[in-house]
Amino acid sequence: MSIVYGPVPSWRLGRSLGVDLTPGDVKTCPFDCIYCQLGRTARPLAERAQFVSLEALAAELEAAAGVGADYVTFSGMGEPTLAANLGEAIRLARKALGLPVAVLTNSSLMPRKDVREDLACADVVVAKLDAPNQQLFARINRPVVDLSLHDIVQAISLFRAEYEGKLALDMMFVRANKGLATEMAALAGRLAPDEVQINTPTRPCAVAPLTPDELAAIRAEFKELRVLTVYEATPPAVAPLDVGETLRRRPAAGPQDAKPFVPEGGAR
Repeated sequence: MSIVYGPVPSWRLGRSLGVDLTPGDVKTCPFDCIYCQLGRTARPLAERAQFVSLEALAAELEAAAGVGADYVTFSGMGEPTLAANLGEAIRLARKALGLPVAVLTNSSLMPRKDVREDLACADVVVAKLDAPNQQLFARINRPVVDLSLHDIVQAISLFRAEYEGKLALDMMFVRANKGLATEMAALAGRLAPDEVQINTPTRPCAVAPLTPDELAAIRAEFKELRVLTVYEATPPAVAPLDVGETLRRRPAAGPQDAKPFVPEGGAR
């Protein structure tokens, strides 16, 4: 199984070359979110470990040199901050490919100082926040261990104060939190991110997406914040290194991937 996959047509990062530090057949995560495109969390984990070596990553990055991409993005089959060598991997990827590095995190481990230090190595951090209260957090994100939303929010606030890169909040809206857009916007305002990314599950999963009109109404609550929504974006055409390895992490896409996997000079 590969560590490097894609590029994928990302609605927020353009041509995104993925790095998966928790590769495998099943999802490895501290959450079991109701909307996850990867299905249920078969390997629940909230402790950091090393899943792939830097040597193996370096070899795959070398093989991907020259691929058309805008970002190297740490994501994949699990929560990237579970990887104890995340910081070193970020520095390695930037040096190997000369591209800016993004990390997509569900924020679960951000209360840990070592995790915040690793994330600070990235050029862009996209931190997930789907609920304004503990009850809804437990209902939507279904943490596999006892995690406090208050601690996570405090950790994002602390990270925001220290971080010199771009911080985006990824807010996934479903039926369960649709009516709490005002509270979510207020929470985002207090955290003062560089951007709020308003999302809804447009790829196959157990939860139906909200409509463009519903998402537009939610967007209207986020006054005086820079906002990008999944329905507003136009993803680029891409040519994945390996379509099968890419689709394992990113199942058949919806409207936000209007032009998925269109070869640029032929598939590779």
